[in-house]
Amino acid sequence: MTGTKAPTGPYTTRFEAVVEQVSDRAVVLDETYFYAEGGGQPADRGTLAGYEVTDVQHADDGVVHTLAETPDVTAGEAVAGCIDESFRRYCMRAHTASHVVYGAGRRLLDDFGYGGFDISPEKVRVDFTTTTDIDDGVLLELERLVNQAVWESRPVSWETRPTADALELAEIAFNTKTEEGIDGETVRVVTVGGTDGNGDPWDVAACGGTHVENTREIGPVTVLERSNPGEGMTRVEFAVGRPAIERRIEEKAAAFEAAAAAETNIATLPEHVQSLHSDIAALESEQAKLREQLAKRRIDELRDEVVERDGGAWLAGTVEEMGPNDLSETAAEMAGEAADVVALAGRDGRTFVAVAAADGFDAGAIVEDVTDEFGGGGGGSADTAQGGGIDAAPERVVASLRESSD
Repeated sequence: MTGTKAPTGPYTTRFEAVVEQVSDRAVVLDETYFYAEGGGQPADRGTLAGYEVTDVQHADDGVVHTLAETPDVTAGEAVAGCIDESFRRYCMRAHTASHVVYGAGRRLLDDFGYGGFDISPEKVRVDFTTTTDIDDGVLLELERLVNQAVWESRPVSWETRPTADALELAEIAFNTKTEEGIDGETVRVVTVGGTDGNGDPWDVAACGGTHVENTREIGPVTVLERSNPGEGMTRVEFAVGRPAIERRIEEKAAAFEAAAAAETNIATLPEHVQSLHSDIAALESEQAKLREQLAKRRIDELRDEVVERDGGAWLAGTVEEMGPNDLSETAAEMAGEAADVVALAGRDGRTFVAVAAADGFDAGAIVEDVTDEFGGGGGGSADTAQGGGIDAAPERVVASLRESSD
């Protein structure tokens, strides 16, 4: 059966092979160094016999190369394969980086379990299970451990082992959802070794992808974000190489800009921001007190503007310093004490009215009359009701209520 040599020759990007089958745009070779999509790693890019390769997949009769157009080749013909070196190298670095991330996860997180990964041109994602709460501090420590392992220039190796033997070894991580070959007689095991080839391995996992031979080839790794994709999984996304550098530059530029705006430096920016938050909170508290004082003064003034209507005393006025819920509470406290009906109007984007009524009057019906006249909607009970989205100024609503008095 034909197969792929990419996992055992990841640095090989030029080769010759013999065509075994051709069907329209699909070509099967006697052997290939193109990586067929699988296990979260995308298929290699490149050309075959001068034709662009758009996809590479495993099939029952071998590795199928799908070309951009029907090639002018026949079975038995020798053809040249050219793999996109840049994309291959990126996938090698990204795939190896995922092993380093999992190795860091096993050292940092409790009850760590493998969940899968995926490589895209911009970022890599890894999924795993853990009982550890992954906050920002844990995420930063994960990034630090990963880059430490990269800096330590740990060797990376791979070998084929009997599946039965590999499954008995506790130190080998298996991803039963996505890894290929686990159901076969043999499985490929990738090892990120100890420092200078000594000490405990950083990571050992069953994997069929392409990898670099040393962690230093990975380059910088930058954690981008974390999320919860479901099924009890945690997802961490990170960038490798150039995308990682670009992300770091963007973040540092943002930090420089924020520090300049705050008239401080990056080192003291967090402390400065906390101080600003404290100042803002104090100002907001003082503002709230002042608004409350103004509202109380305004409400006291309204007590002198009670009118008679429908056999009762009505107090209607505007209070701009309070929101609808606060005004509803205030109206409810005043109903039956300052007047039989208390209707207070204000503006929260759109005009609103809060109404409270004593026995014998219906706050909900009053709000309905207001919204019938000026638009909007609302509702409530006979005791308290609110209307909002009113298409009139608060003063116009109050004037209407007062004009309708006896």
